[in-house]
Amino acid sequence: MTMRKLLPAVVAGVGVVCISPAMASMGNIGTTYGVLPSDLASAQALSLFNSQVSATYYNPAYLAQDDRGELTTGLLHADHELRASSLGGAAPLPRSSDTLQDSPSQHTLLGMKTDLSSLTRFNHPLYLGFMLGVEKYGEEMMAFNSQTSVEGQYFEFGRQPLFLNLGGGTQIWRGLDMGLSARITLHSEAELVATSTLGGVTSYETLNVSAKPSIRPIFGMNMDWGESFCGDGNDCWYSGLETAFSFRGYSNTNTTVDSTITIPGTVLDPGINLAISTVDSYQPNIYAAGLAYGRDRWRVGLTVEMQEWSRLEEELEGDTIKDQAVQYKGTPYELKFKDIVVPRLGGEFRLDDTYMVTGGVAFSESPLDSDGSLEVNYLDTDKWILGLGLTAQYKSVPVLAFPVRLDLAYQYQKLETRTFDLYDRRSPSFPQPYESVDAEGDVHVFSGSITLKF
Repeated sequence: MTMRKLLPAVVAGVGVVCISPAMASMGNIGTTYGVLPSDLASAQALSLFNSQVSATYYNPAYLAQDDRGELTTGLLHADHELRASSLGGAAPLPRSSDTLQDSPSQHTLLGMKTDLSSLTRFNHPLYLGFMLGVEKYGEEMMAFNSQTSVEGQYFEFGRQPLFLNLGGGTQIWRGLDMGLSARITLHSEAELVATSTLGGVTSYETLNVSAKPSIRPIFGMNMDWGESFCGDGNDCWYSGLETAFSFRGYSNTNTTVDSTITIPGTVLDPGINLAISTVDSYQPNIYAAGLAYGRDRWRVGLTVEMQEWSRLEEELEGDTIKDQAVQYKGTPYELKFKDIVVPRLGGEFRLDDTYMVTGGVAFSESPLDSDGSLEVNYLDTDKWILGLGLTAQYKSVPVLAFPVRLDLAYQYQKLETRTFDLYDRRSPSFPQPYESVDAEGDVHVFSGSITLKF
């Protein structure tokens, strides 16, 4: 009885750090959708060969492909309709709707790229870029919600936390560029000390909250085969052929809460301690290799990614909210992940000197290797990704001395149907599932940006 009355006080302290108005996710905008409209439109197939500031996430070496500076601002809006249709079970839940999640993700985007060579004594270009994305159109920097779920919760989609990348690139040999950048996430800690009544009314509270950055590396390199081996002014069969490779180190958002509560006459000093540590917005090690070939008016590209999701099981073992899902080895409700390969194919075609269209398709297999996860009840499915975009670059604009680029993009993601079993230790049917559901959904993403060259 004492513990049940104590929990409201503890939860109040935990909520200061963890509460979020909508579901967060294990995704980020760069991997789940695409950073800028050009990345969405090609389904990230041409992102390794994109000289805009989103290159700081995909391939920082490609910053060196355009010697002009640029300032980019934009918006991204992702609508989710993620469903879970009941197939019945020992104790199926009453559902007023099959729609499990429909809250949008809405990002303000800001990026800048510039040449820093004037700061050095060497006549060698060095390009620096940063990319920022903030949820809820700039109002919500740390979207975070870690929880168990009775109805089931989608693994990847939802509100996204602060997206921040900083890096640079330079040419190291004719046609060969290399770059390095950092993916920056926040790790937060909170300590709550308080005295409470049995009804959960606290007093003499002390709350300390801190956050520190976690910096993970991103490496990229690309080669223009024509520039490297054809020589100046020569045209070889491989003129227009480019290859690229990038590595993005794993990252996550982490929150740790340490609460100490005393209740006069019931729980004396040093009190009762509740420690919570949880991860969210996890992104695995990603190895990406790409091939692009283009001529004057068109370019096509193929990118293949290997995403190392299997390491997430180790991360969740230290998660006090989700650890039970990975503890019961060899059971039907053990949460397991697998490494996946994601192929992406895209192309762009220049209609004239002003307009260009971009399209792409990708298939992403679900990294979820289990059909049940005790009390966490993650849902995730294979998905097809289709993108389409329009770019307009105006070379002469009143007042401005340099070109202006406008980008619009739409992306559709189709989540294929997959059956999951839901488990809960409080269910009378446990260790059998209390319900089975079919998970499926649709995601519509809209994005636009304006880029000022300088």
